[in-house]
Amino acid sequence: MIKLHDKYFKPFISAQEIETAIERLAKEIHNDIGEEIPVFVGVLNGSFMVVSDFVKKYPKPCEVTFIKLASYEGVKSTEDIQRLIGLTQDLKGRTVVILEDIIDTGNTLAEIHRIFKNEQVKALKIATLFYKPAAYKKDFKLHYVGIEIPNKFIVGYGLDYDGLGRNLPEVYQIKETQHMTNLVLFGPPGAGKGTQANFLKEKYNLVHISTGDVFRFNIKNETALGMLAKSYMDKGELVPDQVTIDMLNAEVEKNADANGFIFDGFPRTNAQAEALDILMDAKDSEISAMVALEVEDDVLVNRLLERGKTSGRADDSNESVIRNRITEYYKKTAILKDYYSTQNKYFGVDGVGSIEDITERLSKVIDTL
Repeated sequence: MIKLHDKYFKPFISAQEIETAIERLAKEIHNDIGEEIPVFVGVLNGSFMVVSDFVKKYPKPCEVTFIKLASYEGVKSTEDIQRLIGLTQDLKGRTVVILEDIIDTGNTLAEIHRIFKNEQVKALKIATLFYKPAAYKKDFKLHYVGIEIPNKFIVGYGLDYDGLGRNLPEVYQIKETQHMTNLVLFGPPGAGKGTQANFLKEKYNLVHISTGDVFRFNIKNETALGMLAKSYMDKGELVPDQVTIDMLNAEVEKNADANGFIFDGFPRTNAQAEALDILMDAKDSEISAMVALEVEDDVLVNRLLERGKTSGRADDSNESVIRNRITEYYKKTAILKDYYSTQNKYFGVDGVGSIEDITERLSKVIDTL
């Protein structure tokens, strides 16, 4: 992580990935142009590093020149683009390749086409190292694209944030910290986890994501992920973690503006916890805490046996089955307790008492996050 002025940026594209993309662009352009000597035009300020590395990898003679346009203020791409420095050579009948560092809205590209409209060039081709398809608003053809990227602000390798970052050999992406409260809610069978999740999601305006509900929804609606998960389940195999993570990611994406999430039933292993951390980091957020309801075994057994009288669930009516479920829970939770404890994110809460009392205890923990 780096800080430029008032903003933080996280590693995004390595120097090696950039070099590979530039090598590919050089080969593609040479294959198209052949033995003709092209004129490569860099757009300052951002493209100076791209042009420098590109022409060193171009295998045949070429000419290089620059134009300078202004299009950025802070992290916003503005509509007002002024031509600052123009061309100084006659390009009539020449093949011109514009070498851009990045194309997002396409506003700069529109100005470039305006500049070259009266130059009577043989051909005008556009090459860009980075391209944001989600941001592109124009109809101009992009002939060569190095790396497609999301519509997030980046710095490094010639790109800057208010003057800083151009000298970085790799690219960093802005970290837009999401001020969310994201909870992993745990509790043994009979702890009242579902009841408390409903209260907490209402009180804190959170989205409750139950792994069981997500699976049932995807399978019932025959989504691609649901059918994939079902194919494993039908064979009696465990659904791979990545399939579950992809389902959760889809749920998070559906609620991108949420104040936070309550994850219920996931993670259950260290690998899953690490995968969830990666997922949340990609959203510029993180897990705030693992909150576990703690209830003595005998209390849990009595609760579940009582529930079994009306729930109709066979696994709520057999004490040995219930105790085995509780034992399995502790085996899994013990591992995750250590995982989140090392991050100072584990909170055990007394799960015995009235629903209101337990909600109050949970709220005291959440209010401190």
